[in-house]
Amino acid sequence: MGCRVRTAKSDLLRLVAVEGSIVPDPHGRRPGRGASLHPDLGCLELAERRRAFPRAFRLAGPLDVSALREHLEALVAEGGGREVGNGSDV
Repeated sequence: MGCRVRTAKSDLLRLVAVEGSIVPDPHGRRPGRGASLHPDLGCLELAERRRAFPRAFRLAGPLDVSALREHLEALVAEGGGREVGNGSDV
């Protein structure tokens, strides 16, 4: 969604919209329409700038991404996610 780079599904983080909030679904078991994003803060920022979330989830209005941002920041802190601007495209 953010950088629009195609990659394997296993390399992406599934997201779902729950009551106006976008939440991560790492196990892919939550019901509802899903969207995929690289587990990367840069990719999240691109998606926000492009206003991609309302289109992907087919919902009107702004969606809260704070839970998703916290999840991605925790991944980066653990070393499990990509850092912003590290030169990696996938």
